[in-house]
Amino acid sequence: MISNLLIMVIIGGYETFVSRMNLEGHPDQPEWLSHVNASVLKVKLATAIIGISSIHLLKTFINASAYDEKTLLAQTGIHMAFLLSAIAIAYCDRIITQTSMQSGEH
Repeated sequence: MISNLLIMVIIGGYETFVSRMNLEGHPDQPEWLSHVNASVLKVKLATAIIGISSIHLLKTFINASAYDEKTLLAQTGIHMAFLLSAIAIAYCDRIITQTSMQSGEH
């Protein structure tokens, strides 16, 4: 999961911010590369961080007897912060997309 995320961020970031790779029609072109932009990368990154945090939190809850209550609450709070941040990013992206479509900037 982490390695896929890393590859996506590196390739997508390069394609978005540095230079086009001109891979159209190439057999090794990732299918997601054709519709990647900064907003998509932010949402995918936030989703991957939530997935990693969920796995870590599940591991902690499975072994909850080895942790004190303060640690469990802190990890849950951090996970909730990740969730709220991802929701806010996705909501902002949706507002921006709707605004740009209404003004004809597609």
